[in-house]
Amino acid sequence: MADERTLVTGIVRRLREAGHEAYLAGGCVRDQLLGRAPLDFDVATSAPPETVQRLFPRTVPVGAEFGVILVVERGLPFEVATFRSDDAYVDGRRPSQVHFGSARDDAQRRDFTINALFLDPLSGEVVDFVGGRRDLSAGVIRAIGDARSRIAEDRLRMLRAVRLAARLGFAIEPETHAAILASAETITDIAPERIGDEVVKILTEGAARRGFELLAATGLLGPVLPEVARMEGVAQGPEYHPEGDVFTHTLLLLHQLPAGGSETLALGALLHDVAKPACVGEHHGRITFYGHPAVGAEMAVAICHRLRRSRATWERVDYLVRNHLRLVQAPEMRLSTLKRMLREEGFDELLALARMDALASNRDLRYVGFCERRRAELAQEEMRPARLLAGDDLIALGYPPGPLFGEILTALEEAQLEDQIRTREEAERFVADRFPRR
Repeated sequence: MADERTLVTGIVRRLREAGHEAYLAGGCVRDQLLGRAPLDFDVATSAPPETVQRLFPRTVPVGAEFGVILVVERGLPFEVATFRSDDAYVDGRRPSQVHFGSARDDAQRRDFTINALFLDPLSGEVVDFVGGRRDLSAGVIRAIGDARSRIAEDRLRMLRAVRLAARLGFAIEPETHAAILASAETITDIAPERIGDEVVKILTEGAARRGFELLAATGLLGPVLPEVARMEGVAQGPEYHPEGDVFTHTLLLLHQLPAGGSETLALGALLHDVAKPACVGEHHGRITFYGHPAVGAEMAVAICHRLRRSRATWERVDYLVRNHLRLVQAPEMRLSTLKRMLREEGFDELLALARMDALASNRDLRYVGFCERRRAELAQEEMRPARLLAGDDLIALGYPPGPLFGEILTALEEAQLEDQIRTREEAERFVADRFPRR
């Protein structure tokens, strides 16, 4: 694949040669100055959208009314946006009207100072109208201009501030922090799928614990995930949870989530104990949470629906939350039951969740280690044995087709998984003994 930096530099050069200003803009500049690999490259230019379309052979007008054109070079898309200033954001997401203007205008309409830097890729010069380089050096997330106004334009900026601060290890500047606190309850005014996408990014960019600590500190956690906010202060038995309350335990799991991990494991880690506040009780002086995996699975599915996650996501999260304590029983399971569990489609993530859960509590990894050893010892053909008899074989043995076939085949598989039968002849004897023909 062609080098993205080379391709985007070519776009800037072509715009310059046609007599227009052009720079790299936004997050790619921020990341480069921090020594991080940019996730993507965007260009800001004085050229109007129709000129951009005329200069490049392959373009897509994804937001031409806002001055945004995708330029496709060697199969890779690059966003090229015309310098602009914005009128009022009447829908809390998009400006009612834009006016094409200067680089300074464009910088001042952006969200945070560290996202409003421009870079000349030909000379290496950084253009900074808003003090972004200073805030980069200081490790600060600061809204441009009046913080409350920036948030009112697009309330998702509150979650973006948290995500950026967590991922970069920055602090949210006091006025910006105060503006988020004051506006936190309005976060639910925006589309739930936008909230969901931002929550998943916070969970999967490598700083999930810090992100959720900031969500709590900025007042956003309650409006976005009230079920998680209710975990705080819910005590747990010290014999199993010496680390503290349910929220502390959950934060310790989030701390273990890697950058780039799956959405499903991340949501499973966040929500595995989501029902503990609802299920807390006491038995003989001990704190109990009877039934919390099953109740939690239902709550987790409802949360995934609310955040507009896909069916595949909520089905896997349901499985993880519902079964997150199941591995504790593994050493006492029948061999067939154990094999069935080890071969389940989501078991890799369930095992990872169980490991994180143990490391975030009493650090008892015996049952996790047991499952890892048994899965390594058991060959795939032992966990998924080939069928020794099929329906035609049962007919040949004198059994009439009907519901009994399913019962026989299930019993055969159970016997195979228990290592009671291994050959076709043994299977035929098993069927004859267990299901004598009338």
